[in-house]
Amino acid sequence: MHKHTCLCTKVHYHTKKLISIPFSFIYVLAFYPELLAWPLVHDSLIKEQVISTRSVSGISSSSKFFPTSRRIYKGLKDLGRKFVDQELFKRSLVDWVLENSCGDHVNREQPIFRSPFLIDELRKLDLALEGVLFQQLCRMPCSSYASKGVKEDEYLALEDFLHAIVNGLWRTFWRKSGPLPFFLSCFRHPGSKFYAVEKAISRGRLEEVHGLALISKNGNDLKVHWDQVVEFALFRKDILSGNELRLSASSISEALFYGVHVLISRSLSKSRTICSDSVFLMVFDSKFGAVVKLGGDLSKLELNTADPYQSVVQWIKCHAEVHVSSVDRIWNRLGNANWGDLGTLQVQLATFYSIIQWNGPPRKSIASLASDHSLRLQKRRIECRLAENQNAIVPYQQAGHQQGEIVELDHSDNPLIKNATRLKLQQGDILLLEDQLQGQKSFQIQETFIGGNYFLYGATSLDYPTHLLTLYVGAHPSRLEPSWEDMSLWYQVQRQTKVLNILKQQGISSKYLPEIIASGRILHSGPCNKQSPSGRCDHTWCGTPILVTYPVGEPLSYIVARDGPFSSDDALRCCRDCLAALRSAATANVQHGDISPENIIRVFDMQGTRKKFWYIPISWGRAVLEDRDSPAINLQFSSSHALQHGKLCPASDAESLVYLLFFICGGIMQQQDSIESALQWREKSWATRSIQQHLGEVSPLLKAFADYVDSLCGTPYPVDYDIWLKRLNGAVDGCGSADRGKMIEEVAVTLRLEDLAESSGISACGI
Repeated sequence: MHKHTCLCTKVHYHTKKLISIPFSFIYVLAFYPELLAWPLVHDSLIKEQVISTRSVSGISSSSKFFPTSRRIYKGLKDLGRKFVDQELFKRSLVDWVLENSCGDHVNREQPIFRSPFLIDELRKLDLALEGVLFQQLCRMPCSSYASKGVKEDEYLALEDFLHAIVNGLWRTFWRKSGPLPFFLSCFRHPGSKFYAVEKAISRGRLEEVHGLALISKNGNDLKVHWDQVVEFALFRKDILSGNELRLSASSISEALFYGVHVLISRSLSKSRTICSDSVFLMVFDSKFGAVVKLGGDLSKLELNTADPYQSVVQWIKCHAEVHVSSVDRIWNRLGNANWGDLGTLQVQLATFYSIIQWNGPPRKSIASLASDHSLRLQKRRIECRLAENQNAIVPYQQAGHQQGEIVELDHSDNPLIKNATRLKLQQGDILLLEDQLQGQKSFQIQETFIGGNYFLYGATSLDYPTHLLTLYVGAHPSRLEPSWEDMSLWYQVQRQTKVLNILKQQGISSKYLPEIIASGRILHSGPCNKQSPSGRCDHTWCGTPILVTYPVGEPLSYIVARDGPFSSDDALRCCRDCLAALRSAATANVQHGDISPENIIRVFDMQGTRKKFWYIPISWGRAVLEDRDSPAINLQFSSSHALQHGKLCPASDAESLVYLLFFICGGIMQQQDSIESALQWREKSWATRSIQQHLGEVSPLLKAFADYVDSLCGTPYPVDYDIWLKRLNGAVDGCGSADRGKMIEEVAVTLRLEDLAESSGISACGI
């Protein structure tokens, strides 16, 4: 019987193909139906493959959604016409819903209806949506201020709330631009036409409306069908069960009533564009909200034409899966949505899964966006620490151990052993470094740099005590996983060591780039029981990485805070020197990725007859070497492309340099609290040319450079460093200076003959 059913199905599907086949062959097929077996197997494999590629959490991947015979197809079509009495259905189902939603309090049994979402899913979504703007403009009316047209305002607020969710999710996970492939319409009863909320209000039919439906656009077809429903949002006067904070049985039954209609409409659809047998149904009142999920195989529905309602009820009880979430507050007392709370997160996750059912997996996953939380947390901690140290007499120092961690107590007299989990150094301390290439080297700490960065020190080599060096102390390898703060040290030490070594190996050296002096791991006092040269023992310092670079300087953030805005000459010199460094790195396809006042230092040359200084970009740990690398995210100084896409375009460093110049020249850098606000500030500043106008008051050349960068932002075109270095070199050194004709770049790379002509005239006056 089952085999015959499948045969009927495929004959129905392949009717068009059989029309062109000779009648004699059709006559043979009537006696030998096995000849049709190959298209059955072929189509089933294709369907299974399509469904499996769209299998995600919360969505069934083993759907048997489409009718399997003409009998079932006809039965479902007849059921769709007869299944219209909501009250009759609710009376047949409400007792079962009440029994499964309440549980047995006497025997302490939990309700059978499980939530459609795991708490971990909601937490990950919460982290992924950090910084995503969900703005509800229409407030939900408050009961204490209810007016005559309160229902109209409620539906307008519900529509605006759902639109904000759909638009925010689509722009975050699928496409940043382009038209939204969904819209919202209200409905009166199953099978009725869909109306816009404003149209229902103008026609006076709002009293008949039961809620809103998210509709998938169907090309240019303006007529909306029920098989285009993505998800349902029912709106009731009250959804609670008495005084308890749970969904009432009546609300669940009504949601299931419309859920069955959606599944029937999808199964009868001619387009068959959806590959899931479940639907999400949201239930709201003016305060609370919850989510109901209904799924199941309609081919198992045993239709009783005499009592279709009992047939559906029996199918729900025996073959369907019903999930009911907890009820939580959606709108506060002022009518604003509680974004980031459990109630709204459940609605957002239901909408997220519903969109996946229709449009496939997103371009960006929840997990990938949630992973950026650690970077945002790291930046916030650094900001808070810097702010605290600027206002406190005694610098803030984080506790040296985590809760529950066993701390090793070392009572030796060694002044370095101050903390069991973090290496804190004092002036006069001596470190012994094991460099794989240079052997053991000793360095003495001279000072701790300004800004509260306890991992950054000024030190001198015992072999050459006259040169002050920068010494970075990394985190112990065992602490990288539990401490995101220590991940910043990983970028400062291990990753920066890799980048500087790449530049060194390719023969790139310049006075405008930091030079790596030594790198390796600290050698602690006492016995070391490590099993191999690359291993480590149980000592809390064993394996701690160290990076030593040259030269040492003051960060621009400290200089501006102490001395105020830069002069025109200093700003031009800073721009010239930074571009020279970026040009040198670009020859090795390296981008800095973290241009900011903290990462540019001013270095003095005290050996000449006159006092000279230059500027050097440091902190190359977030440099971008290949496409998979992600730059640092700085709301004040990152490029627009980095904020939007998490990647750099060829002009991203130059754009960050423009923001840096704007800052050191006295421009007002507004504190941003989200990526959206940072992008809005950039868009407004470039559109009104406020950055160019401010830089123009300092130097016309800086204004021209800002205009040039503005033309490159977000494009694949690289920065022409040579032409701007020529102009800036002429403005900084002048034609009558002692450095006339001297090339500012000291890059030890092999140039082609055609490159010599381009790089030989960097001075504006020529040679």
